[in-house]
Order: sequence, then C-alpha cells, then structure tokens
Amino acid sequence: MKGKEVFFEDVEVGQEIPALVKEPVSEIQLVKYAGASGDFNPLHTVHAFGEAAGFGGVIAHGMLSMGSVGQLLTDWVGPGALKRLKVRFSGVVKPGDVITCKGKVLEKRTEEDKNFVDLEIYAENQKGEKVVEGKSTVTLPSRKI
Repeated sequence: MKGKEVFFEDVEVGQEIPALVKEPVSEIQLVKYAGASGDFNPLHTVHAFGEAAGFGGVIAHGMLSMGSVGQLLTDWVGPGALKRLKVRFSGVVKPGDVITCKGKVLEKRTEEDKNFVDLEIYAENQKGEKVVEGKSTVTLPSRKI
C-alpha cells in the first residue's frame, strides 16, 4: 500500500500490514550510521572489538533496526500518522543479515474524533529470529466526511 492512503474503515483487527524487506546489512552501513547517530561504540565499527566481545565481529546498532520498523509504518501510513513506537531489542543483527519488518493490527478505536490503530510490530532476520519486537499506534483518516 505504499503511496496509497490507508483509511480507518479498510483496516481490520488481525490484518497484517505490507512487510518491508531491507537490503543486507553491511559494515559500511554501520560506519555511516555511527556517523549519523553519533554512536561510535566500537562494537558497531571495529571488527576485533566485536570478536573480543564474543559476537564474532561487529553488530548493528539497535536503533538502526528500530528505524527500519519505523520505516515499515511510515511507508504504510505516512510519517505524520505515526503517534507511538515502542520496541525492545530481542536479537543481534550482524553484517549480511537481511531484516524483514512486519506488523499486525491489534486494535482499532476512535477517541475525540481521531481514529487510532494499535499494532504489534517486529523485525526478524533471514532465519526468522526476531531482533526487534514492539507496539505502535498510528492515526488514520476516515472515508466518512
């Protein structure tokens, strides 16, 4: 549904939203993200440090994965509709991992003339292991004027 307007009446509890599959994570991407975010923890940029920490090399910033989940939502409903995003990091992302972000509608409600949709959201790697899990709330317009 990217690029289409999503209406409150068209969303059903239990409905899955369109998945977002990201390109494989690269070490260059992690260095760029460190610069953009200001998070220069060597665990994300120095291979030997990641090995010494027991990860076999560098690992991705958790916020990079969280950002992908945010993109899933804004691709679906647009950036202005995202009202809440709460996640926990449940797995490690390494270079070469392909992250797929998914979501499912948990609840619909109307409060003070605004339509809210609560979702379960998560990101998983190519092995189906969840690396980010959380909940989100978006607002959607009504078809009824």
